[in-house]
Amino acid sequence: MYEFFQRAVVHLMISVAGVLLAAVVGVIVGIVLTRVPKVAGPVIAAIEVLQTIPSLAMLSILLVFFGLGNKTAVVAIFFYSLLPIVRNTYTGILALEPSLLEAGRGMGMSSLQMLFWVELPNAIPVIVSGLRISLITAYGIVTIAVLVGGGGLGRYVYRGIQMRNMGMMLTGAIPICLMAWSTDLLLNRLERKLLRR
Repeated sequence: MYEFFQRAVVHLMISVAGVLLAAVVGVIVGIVLTRVPKVAGPVIAAIEVLQTIPSLAMLSILLVFFGLGNKTAVVAIFFYSLLPIVRNTYTGILALEPSLLEAGRGMGMSSLQMLFWVELPNAIPVIVSGLRISLITAYGIVTIAVLVGGGGLGRYVYRGIQMRNMGMMLTGAIPICLMAWSTDLLLNRLERKLLRR
């Protein structure tokens, strides 16, 4: 039982670490793209290319640079999480009502004040939606990260497949599904609360 909880915590920590790293970089990139719209198309297209790389291929490529272990899994999740966060930050800021921006300018706000007091607070529900998608995707990627020495519940799934043991496979698969379901539920509620505010 201790081993199970340890693997579950590791699975969650790897997923969250990769998504949080992507959130920091992705939000900054999304903000920059709203300021330099000419490069938005090419940058988002380049990030989209990362999404088309199969997970196993991505992990194999990163293995060359980061070696065996959880670090490779975290970096893979970072790359796969960028697109929804960058795109949602960019879209969320651009979708603001012009009246809000005009009100901010009318109050004499600087560009930074506009960003932190008007643009980002109103774009947060859309950004949270991107985080939700990224985190749910991350749980699946960590499952196969066992092939490059990563920890987590994927070890039960992989060992169950090797041994043709359905019980062991479900020991890993069911908690991962529950993690994805609970994350979707919690972040959906948060998103709705933020929208109401």
